[in-house]
Amino acid sequence: MDLKLKNCRFIVGGAGSGFGKAIAEALSLEGCLVLAVSRTEQKLLELKKRFPRNIQLLTGDIGKDETQDQMLNWAAEGKLDGVVINAGGPPAGGFNDIGMAQWDQAWQTVVRWKIVLTGRLLPVFREQQYGRLVFIESVSVKQPVQNLILSNALRPAIVGFAKTLSREVAGQGITVNVLAPGYHATAAMERLFKKKSELQQISVEAAKAAFEAELSIRPMGKPAEMAGLALWLLSPLSRFVTGQTITHDGGMVEGIFG
Repeated sequence: MDLKLKNCRFIVGGAGSGFGKAIAEALSLEGCLVLAVSRTEQKLLELKKRFPRNIQLLTGDIGKDETQDQMLNWAAEGKLDGVVINAGGPPAGGFNDIGMAQWDQAWQTVVRWKIVLTGRLLPVFREQQYGRLVFIESVSVKQPVQNLILSNALRPAIVGFAKTLSREVAGQGITVNVLAPGYHATAAMERLFKKKSELQQISVEAAKAAFEAELSIRPMGKPAEMAGLALWLLSPLSRFVTGQTITHDGGMVEGIFG
């Protein structure tokens, strides 16, 4: 299938690893020009080495004004087709593990910067009457994940934000969607394995097996698999899909609307 993405321009957050990296790679393979954003320069350089013609690098914290300034400057150089709003999540832990300082920080790292960045991107999309916004969140927006109270509590705010915004910009060629990945082979999952092994005094391997037991499809997902879904949402073919939160979870969510 031709996704009609060749020569399109995208910004991808968290492009140094995990889902961001997989999406940046997939866009590059489609012939797109990608501004890959990450705090880890070495990981970006590895990506640039693989796709020298397609990847441009921006080392910085996507939640900071100065990094967003550079993103907007890059966007102004031509049509901006879409943005993947993605970054690392909050630390693992249950209620008794998390203090108020961490709750305040999680508001900044999970919610606030995304709202700020979206507000800065919308004038660009409105002027060109086209744009794709894809937020990478977590399956926790539909089904709480054990020992992830910060994610369970705060990520749903982005779903409410994205749904409301999608209706406000409808008819302007702008779509707003959320991808909610379940258990995938990422560094974030490795941290959850470790946390579970500590709490239950079991091996990391046993902890991983316990997570996988929650899935209908095993083994757990790969970021590259979800990247294909992200590409479709970023493409012109997704014109009629907006305000949706789509899980990529191997059948983990048990609710009818999973």
